Amino acid sequence: MGDLGDGPAQCDEYGYGLGKPDGIFVLKYRSAAGLSFGESRQDFLHQLYWTPDGVLATVNGSAVEFTGPREAFWAQRAMLHEVRASDRQTVYRICLREVPAALSDLRAGPVSVDAEAASLIEMIGRPGCDVTAALAARRRIMDGLRPVPAGPQDSAPQEAGQQVPGSGAGYAMTVARALSRDPGDATRLEEWAERLLISPKTLQRDFAREFGMSYTRWRTLLRLRAARVLLGSLPVTKVAHQVGYASPSAFIAAYSKQYGHTPGGRTTSAPPR
Repeated sequence: MGDLGDGPAQCDEYGYGLGKPDGIFVLKYRSAAGLSFGESRQDFLHQLYWTPDGVLATVNGSAVEFTGPREAFWAQRAMLHEVRASDRQTVYRICLREVPAALSDLRAGPVSVDAEAASLIEMIGRPGCDVTAALAARRRIMDGLRPVPAGPQDSAPQEAGQQVPGSGAGYAMTVARALSRDPGDATRLEEWAERLLISPKTLQRDFAREFGMSYTRWRTLLRLRAARVLLGSLPVTKVAHQVGYASPSAFIAAYSKQYGHTPGGRTTSAPPR
């Protein structure tokens, strides 16, 4: 338990088979203020950061990228990294001694998390989960992690109407993950559709099917969620530009419409270790 920023914070710890290669250690963070996992490295454990709500930002110098929908951030041991989250957000940090087979060549970066693995992370991060069930879940979680393609150009189908391969993701998910790397990307729906060799109507329908909303609405929510992560450490003018708004006033108007108040000064500080 600790105090982060301008509100109370809590860190719950759940360890199963600790000290063994097949062990797993889960830290569950919740805070009323922003969370920052600093610029740090762990020399003995591999780490996975995942949130069931909002987005996570990864910082490399002045460059900031975000995890997309159904993604987490992975860092092998001894890799320097910085991860940030928004206020009122739950973040799981999973520590492992083994590297999932599919991530053996990935030192650090975004990874996809399938639905079952996500559900199991939440299960072992609750009181009352016994060791046997948790260790069985650990193996399934590791099997549910995969590297994420860099963008639509890496997943584009060869023919219109062919679904994008890999982890069951469709056209909308491919675009959503690419946009999550840079919420300020101004690429229009028609341009994404052209890259994927499909019609704009097909892509729009896939957004409605995948996310229950239009492309424009989904992109707006992504930008505002990304902004909430950055507001703890950057001024409003810089946040507005970074998430794709032409002016601070346009950003403030969109933010106020979504959240019912203007962007305030949010303090971000390091979580308890």
